[in-house]
Amino acid sequence: MIRVYNTLTGQKEDFSPISPPRVTMYVCGPTVYGPAHIGHAKTYIVFDVVRRYLEYRGYDVEYVVNITDVDDKIIARSNASGEPWNELAERYAREFLEEMDELNVLPASKYPRASGNIHEIIADVLKLVESSHAYVVDGDVYFRVESDPDYGKLSGRRLSEMRAGARVEVDERKEHPMDFALWKAAKPGEPYWESPWGRGRPGWHMECTTMSTRNLGPQIDVHGAGADLIFPHNENEIAQSECLTHKVPFVRYWMHSGLLQLEEEKMARSVGNVLSVPGILDRFGADAFRWYVLSTLYRRSVAYSEEAIEFAARTVRRVSSAAALAPADAKPDLGHYAEQRSAFEAAMDDDFNTPQALAVLSDLAREASRLGSSGEDPSPPAALLREFGDVLGLRLEVGAAERARNAEPFIDLLVEVRGELRRAKQYALADRVRERLRELGIALEDVPGGETRWRAEE
Repeated sequence: MIRVYNTLTGQKEDFSPISPPRVTMYVCGPTVYGPAHIGHAKTYIVFDVVRRYLEYRGYDVEYVVNITDVDDKIIARSNASGEPWNELAERYAREFLEEMDELNVLPASKYPRASGNIHEIIADVLKLVESSHAYVVDGDVYFRVESDPDYGKLSGRRLSEMRAGARVEVDERKEHPMDFALWKAAKPGEPYWESPWGRGRPGWHMECTTMSTRNLGPQIDVHGAGADLIFPHNENEIAQSECLTHKVPFVRYWMHSGLLQLEEEKMARSVGNVLSVPGILDRFGADAFRWYVLSTLYRRSVAYSEEAIEFAARTVRRVSSAAALAPADAKPDLGHYAEQRSAFEAAMDDDFNTPQALAVLSDLAREASRLGSSGEDPSPPAALLREFGDVLGLRLEVGAAERARNAEPFIDLLVEVRGELRRAKQYALADRVRERLRELGIALEDVPGGETRWRAEE
């Protein structure tokens, strides 16, 4: 039985979806006003693994990630750069999806965009106004938090203790300081859509309610997000969704990924202390970063550490080499290494305990390497290693550079032999050695002075 830590209740609960084997899963997607950073990548890697493991356990996961492409920050960036807001948002959305693919994050079932759901958002806001859960002020529409007696149940905050300020807009026109915007009247120079309250655009919180309920239904099994979205974003989602649909609970299991911090601060574009996804991929590769992320329980925040990623990269190289000991079409024999399978599943069943799951992969890698070194068949543990690696989104590929590093003494020997053949004027045989190395991904370069250098080509 899978056990999931539910942020709403503050405890682990047995996983029991609404309509098994179907599982509906919604993850708060990016606001595309700038490049994604590795803090974002951590969140989407975490929920990619949750989705992969649920599918491994036989569930049919319908996975939705929204893209917020209408937002104050997008408009501000557009006005500052002169690039049309929709073109700017689309460019960064495309970059985000490409980077997720490079990180081996499986594509979502759907990527709804806020701009593509404007009419549905307006219809939902109108229902909240008509039911007195929202009110209109000068073309703005605010949710009336005092109309929801359960407001604050996710974050554990009492409404009487809340004050406007951090992450909450201060506006004297509001009935209560914590009332939040469902619809915003358009200011000069901003994009807008016609609505019953005049020209305007949706509020951030309302976008997620409409996109989740329209794509997955009024109640969903799993809602994932970064821990920084618990309040006010996810809190507001619960209030407006349950008042809109009258379905309680809106979400069965709230899951939140811990933050990736840089110098004891949350990594954030607004602060400017970010590390780019392409930069990390170029330096360490996707598997190394995934291993680094999964080495910590997903709910915990982690401080960025290059030493830790370098250690993950070395570990991934060792594990990938062990996985390569099994033929590509080898299938794990269920009769072999049942203890390791049981240990892997027990770890993942316990609130997706990836650090313990990675320990199982390391054990299998050591066993495969031991068998290979002793002349025995390493395929059973190596094939199981690949299966578990796939559940965690690890490609475990040995690239040309890594293969060359492992075979470096033999390549050096062949280069030396080729040099001797050339000095003996056996050019045809020397060219044959060069050509065979080229076919294996090793390029040779003859430099002045008689030296030959080689490099691995991916």
